[in-house]
Amino acid sequence: MTSTQTTRLDAAHFDAKARQWDDNPVFRERGLKIAEAIRASVPLSPRMRALDYGCGTGLLSFPLKDELGAILLADSSAGMLEVVAEKIAAQGATNMTPAKLDLLADPPPAGRFDLVYTSMTLHHVPDTDRILRVFHDLLQPGGYLCIADLDREDGSFHGIEVDVHHGFDRADLARRAAGAGFAEVGFQTVFSIAKEHAGGTRDYPVFLMTARREGA
Repeated sequence: MTSTQTTRLDAAHFDAKARQWDDNPVFRERGLKIAEAIRASVPLSPRMRALDYGCGTGLLSFPLKDELGAILLADSSAGMLEVVAEKIAAQGATNMTPAKLDLLADPPPAGRFDLVYTSMTLHHVPDTDRILRVFHDLLQPGGYLCIADLDREDGSFHGIEVDVHHGFDRADLARRAAGAGFAEVGFQTVFSIAKEHAGGTRDYPVFLMTARREGA
């Protein structure tokens, strides 16, 4: 299956869930916890131009909007972006712009960013090394990358869902980030998702990786 086909399947999957996404308290809490960790790890500023890649309904960007400048909220799901646009209008968030974007298939957005962040999206991207290089190219020298995603797991998190990475080994992802040109790569656990299985409840840790494009 090609990356474009995978993206289409993912987009349709998330289109169907978009209207109920914010009803899930786990999703809301996860967004707040990741935002808190980014705030503690990156010197945010209203002068910073940011990209939220795989933004969903904006549960990560809305908690950060008053501490950043222009934010481009990008996703491949039209349904998610419709919800984002409605929330932007309702909150009068003039610094936020939604965009339908797949960085492995579409031309990159114009200009460079001071901060790129993504939450629970990397495991849906088929080519990890390529997307890390794209993120690197999109950043200004000295810019920050923040990736929140699952630690390596056995595939039970998504169950029968296919074409996703089963989380990430932190050391391996750090090597890949360094290979894409990033420095100052660090990790912290920011959240844990509890899921019920036949054998009982299992926790799936969520990490935040922070890194910088070298140069200032």
